[in-house]
Amino acid sequence: AAIYFVTMLFTETMSNNAAAVLIFPIAWQTATDLGLNPMPFIMAITVAASCGFASPLGYQTNLMVYGPGGYKFSDYLRFGGPLNLIVMAITIILAPLIWPF
Repeated sequence: AAIYFVTMLFTETMSNNAAAVLIFPIAWQTATDLGLNPMPFIMAITVAASCGFASPLGYQTNLMVYGPGGYKFSDYLRFGGPLNLIVMAITIILAPLIWPF
């Protein structure tokens, strides 16, 4: 859950690729040190890096419509924040079921 959350925060301020590249080695080493299958960790990173819903900075299209659409930063937080939490809950529940530790 912590790895997902940190990746999700990073992807709100930088590209999804950069967020995934930064967190991947940490997740891999954590799973290896704990003797766990790294696949649930990696899938959590993959999904979290794709969840740039709560900020116009996290994804190019969000930034493109930010100005012309007349959106405020709070609009992204208001709608994207809950969506991020829903996707996080689903991923944290399903990833270990599909790819067991």
